[in-house]
Amino acid sequence: MQRLTPADASFLYVESAGGPTHISSVIVIDGELAFEEVVQHFEKRIHLVPAYRRKLANVPLSIAHPVWVDDPDFDLRNHLHEVHLKEGADELAALDEAMRLNEAVLDRSKPLWQLWVIKGMPGRTYLLQATHHAMIDGASGVELMTIIFDFDRKGREVPPPETPWKPEKVPGAATLFNESLKDNFNELVKTDWAAMTPTSSDQRKQMERVTKIMTDFFTKPVITAPFNAGITGPKRKLRIVPIPYAEMRAVRKTLGGTINDVVLTIISEAVARYLHAKGERTQGQHMRIMCPVNVRTENEKGALGNKVSGMFPVLPAWPMNPAERLQAVCSETMRIKEGQEAQALAFSQEIAPPIWPIAMLPNQLVGTPFDPTRLASLAPLPPSSPAIRPPNVGVNFVCTNVPGVQVPQYLCGHEVLRQYPVLCLLGNLGFGTAILSYNQNLYFGLISETRLLPDVERIADALSAAFRELLEAASAEAAEPA
Repeated sequence: MQRLTPADASFLYVESAGGPTHISSVIVIDGELAFEEVVQHFEKRIHLVPAYRRKLANVPLSIAHPVWVDDPDFDLRNHLHEVHLKEGADELAALDEAMRLNEAVLDRSKPLWQLWVIKGMPGRTYLLQATHHAMIDGASGVELMTIIFDFDRKGREVPPPETPWKPEKVPGAATLFNESLKDNFNELVKTDWAAMTPTSSDQRKQMERVTKIMTDFFTKPVITAPFNAGITGPKRKLRIVPIPYAEMRAVRKTLGGTINDVVLTIISEAVARYLHAKGERTQGQHMRIMCPVNVRTENEKGALGNKVSGMFPVLPAWPMNPAERLQAVCSETMRIKEGQEAQALAFSQEIAPPIWPIAMLPNQLVGTPFDPTRLASLAPLPPSSPAIRPPNVGVNFVCTNVPGVQVPQYLCGHEVLRQYPVLCLLGNLGFGTAILSYNQNLYFGLISETRLLPDVERIADALSAAFRELLEAASAEAAEPA
């Protein structure tokens, strides 16, 4: 029995039927992979991922965060599924089907992961893998895939477990309640309440930074984009923009900045061009982007769970020359790094008062037949019109860049050709992007809630155009005589 951390549990507490919080990816496999091969592959490796056989156990009255317990009824076939596309389907049809399958909240009565084998395209197999954010973050998700996939076409021999798996007995309600009381008492005893009041000069500076970050959210509102003008429903659309890593490095080497700076440049320029094309008033306005920052230490590699902070760059919402935008991005990210904003936010998380799970008691019904959020997701309120959009004191979208493996991977002897990331959307964030690097390519996964942003492919086209212009500027500068 293992209790969820506050960070992990928070992804359960914010989840709704219109905003599921599982992390997904669409994986493109070379060849037509037999479903039973996948089942046998997982049967041989499931013992390497103990978390895949654990489910949630809620504490009575929600007096503490839920715990992970072994699922005595675990059946691999409850988590592996085969789906067939209609004849003549192309990749867009495969992506649309994957998003349809990805809509529902994961069943909280079972281990929180699913995998669909999507068949029907000659010479290709698509996988949709979904794991709850309470279990993994982007970095640990990549590490998890190194267990499932191989680095050699022949695969590796996986020794069977020394003893057959025998689930531990699921604790009863009384045990869960008593253990939670004990844990709560121990937490109170060992909590250094004085540490929550910054005493050192460095701690005070950290809190001053956090205060300024939070104050800026309210005193410097950003543009309310069409995709921020309502609460998300469950429908999603995913479009992919692939960019060779070598071309990204060429831009970075010639025009400056980091790979992340180049990523922020082209995605923010794409959104700015989309807003301008939609007739939005963008001149003089800005967008705020949430960029998760991995704070996992070296000795925490391989562990599941969430270890992230974040930074919140504020960038022009009007179209610009991409090379000029890159300089603006570099200046903003340098300001954030010099101000140690990500470290300050991580520090504030460490000393923040704990989440009181009892306040989240109604959330225990999410993902069950009695889910109170399901009705709202079936008939979401229409987005507000441009004339009555409120000031945006939050963020416009999330942009997360997850480093993946840079060599080919294999599944059952078939090469993994591409890996597409799928970001979760919730609240009023009707658009977001995750970028996953794999085998010397970056794959931009642009996802939207179709009611708030029905034409995400226009942002995808604008992103491709902005990068081409940036690459041409880099090529021109590199060709100039020294």
